[in-house]
Amino acid sequence: MAVVIALATADFDPTEAAVPWHTLRSAGKDVIFATADGEPGACDPLMLEGVLLGAVKAKKENAALYQAMIDDPACQAPIRFADIDPAVHDALVLPGGHAQGMKPYLEATDLQAAAAAFLASGKPVAAICHGTIVLARAADEQGPILRGRTMTCLPKSMEWSAWAATKLTRGDYFRTYPEWVQQEVQAAVGPEGAVKTGPLVPAYGLPFTVRDRNLLTARWPGDAQKFGDELVAMLAE
Repeated sequence: MAVVIALATADFDPTEAAVPWHTLRSAGKDVIFATADGEPGACDPLMLEGVLLGAVKAKKENAALYQAMIDDPACQAPIRFADIDPAVHDALVLPGGHAQGMKPYLEATDLQAAAAAFLASGKPVAAICHGTIVLARAADEQGPILRGRTMTCLPKSMEWSAWAATKLTRGDYFRTYPEWVQQEVQAAVGPEGAVKTGPLVPAYGLPFTVRDRNLLTARWPGDAQKFGDELVAMLAE
């Protein structure tokens, strides 16, 4: 049995994947990876190089964890999204990323189906930032699988701020879709659910996550360590 980290083929956020991977491995958990076609994925290179004159990028220590992660033989030999199975695997992790290469991952119906199966099974599902869109787009016979859930995601205020600050130099680099992540997630949880946005000013020293039964969610790379720690705790229950 192992925890599955599902990765986009291109442009996933290095921190949101590597920090939970390292935390799980440090806790003695087996971790495997999944991509759409079973070929290794790669992160958004700008999150290593930096944008806004280097002000927005992975922290040095997290970039080092990303390098260690992609050097892991398991990361070099992922399974396919279609092979993710709660009867075989212990938990599903859905990292985010905002660049355009994320779209095939966010729109992958086989990954959405796997997420729905995991959520229904009662086993842990952990999604951070844009990873929550995979869940928001998954449905069963009754409708969106997130209906009635309490969770967090990338808040509109954070997504808008990053987009507005880089619009002149990067275009829509920080705006994956015309609809904000928070709007899509809010529609999926419906009036019976709730989306919590956490501290108004994002900071690595103020991490924020929300747990609702077997669902764990977080907002951005600054939450990644707490996100990983809480997933480890869930697996120990």
